[in-house]
Amino acid sequence: MHDTAMMYGKQFFSTYLKDATGLKIVDIGAQDVNGSLRIVAPMNNDYIGVDFVEGKGVDVILTDPYVLPFEDSSIDVIVSSSCYEHSEFFWLSFNEALRVLKPTGLLYINAPSNGVYHRYPIDCWRFYPDSGVALQNWGNRSGYECALLESFTGVRKNEMWHDFIGVFVKNKKHSSRFTTRIQDNTKEFMNGRLLNSEEIVKHKMHQQTHKVRDLKRIFKEIFKELIGKP
Repeated sequence: MHDTAMMYGKQFFSTYLKDATGLKIVDIGAQDVNGSLRIVAPMNNDYIGVDFVEGKGVDVILTDPYVLPFEDSSIDVIVSSSCYEHSEFFWLSFNEALRVLKPTGLLYINAPSNGVYHRYPIDCWRFYPDSGVALQNWGNRSGYECALLESFTGVRKNEMWHDFIGVFVKNKKHSSRFTTRIQDNTKEFMNGRLLNSEEIVKHKMHQQTHKVRDLKRIFKEIFKELIGKP
């Protein structure tokens, strides 16, 4: 897991789940490869890691990537980091997450908005500022009353990745339960979207570029992540 994926995951937990206890949290794509969101999740909750392969941090192995082995409306929170880009039909994954979430449930998605072609085992997609609204609208067309609470593009740090972040509530009737946003607590984002607003917060057309001297270090980090070695 790259540095900003861990950073924004930690900010999600501290913003939306501060001091939460007794929740059932499911992590889709949970294998610990140079880190996992499990280590920054709030304690005293039931954290369930699901993935398509056996590995560190994986509690449940999926036989079908688009079917979660949980009952309807049984999960409090679903997180997925650096996974949707590897899903052929991520919109099906999105609907399946909505199915198992409680009406008050939260869905956190982190997926790249840039980056090199990296197959794990495939690499299909990148996500941009309006992707969160598109996913919300897809969920609505599919019969769910989900709402996008916020989305934005992250700012890269030591590695090459710009992260797309989207936070959704399963039923928009419960959006008032969540009064703060990650964007309230950090300046490290651009092209933010907020619930019921067409404004683009900190609009920026171009993402950061890399200096030539960074490239060797960047590709070394990518190689480490792919082979799963520290």
